[in-house]
Amino acid sequence: MQQRTRPGGRGIGPRGSAPRGQGERRGTQRAGRAPSRPMVARRAVATGAGAALRTRAPQPRRFTSRAVVLSLVLLVLLLAYAYPVRVYLAQQAEIEALEESQQRQSVKVAEMQARAKKWDDPEYVISQARQRLHMVLPGEKPYVVVDPANNQATDPAELPGAPKPPRPWYDKLWSSVEAADKQ
Repeated sequence: MQQRTRPGGRGIGPRGSAPRGQGERRGTQRAGRAPSRPMVARRAVATGAGAALRTRAPQPRRFTSRAVVLSLVLLVLLLAYAYPVRVYLAQQAEIEALEESQQRQSVKVAEMQARAKKWDDPEYVISQARQRLHMVLPGEKPYVVVDPANNQATDPAELPGAPKPPRPWYDKLWSSVEAADKQ
């Protein structure tokens, strides 16, 4: 088998030396010079002719399998914790709303207790009976003062020239429905 050469007659190897893999042993260095690339552990031998196959330098991977697995695990953990965190935050908001409602109700209960406590006083009960129910104690004479200006024998709507009181909304609604039926 013939060795390939360059146009100048030198061999293909670096600086005219013998082709790679011949002349130098693995692991040895040339005097005063660092190796140009890392040595390949073993080259595959071609069948039949015995020529060495060229191997490519390993290409840097963008994502290693470990990085992909790690990112998948992190993604699964993120998805696993997303729902419980959302439920937790919703429960916290509900707890705050219930506490606020409880405070309002406690204020209302305190007001009602104060009102109920007033009814324990007999003077308050007597004053409320007189004011609301127009009741009197036994032995008292009730007097009702009637203001003659407010006492009217007739209904104001019946007086001639008096403005009519406004009709209730349901009466207006019903009259509009009847008018629509006539047309």
